[in-house]
Amino acid sequence: MGRMTGTVLTCAETQDFLDREFPQMQAGGRAYHLEAVGPLSARMRLEAQERFLRPGATVSGPAMMALADYALYAAILANIGPVALAVTTSLTFNFLRKPASGDLWADCRLMKLGRRLAVGEVRITAAGGDDLVCHATGTYSIPPR
Repeated sequence: MGRMTGTVLTCAETQDFLDREFPQMQAGGRAYHLEAVGPLSARMRLEAQERFLRPGATVSGPAMMALADYALYAAILANIGPVALAVTTSLTFNFLRKPASGDLWADCRLMKLGRRLAVGEVRITAAGGDDLVCHATGTYSIPPR
């Protein structure tokens, strides 16, 4: 874990900031685990607790949407520093296959990180597999410093 060359915050520093500024994301018990940050990237795991499942014992779409948005935000923060007011301006999701009820992994890659906008993609896979269950792209607005 920790900082790789090119990040402003370490993985632990990014997780601490997220926990402090957005405690509601962990309401009901920790479920989102920031596993790594790197240059223009982040990796987050969603512990698929019962509250995230829908009928058919699959992880719900809204849970995957939150995971993608949170991973994108973590990648941005790790690379620009603690900016609480960076906000999502768009998110697009393609749900590709039904995931099993286990944990999900979100691998985020920032394609553009400018002074005012960040654009990234998030690839979500089920734990233990390589098949994409969801692909998301998003844009964040970064406030002026």
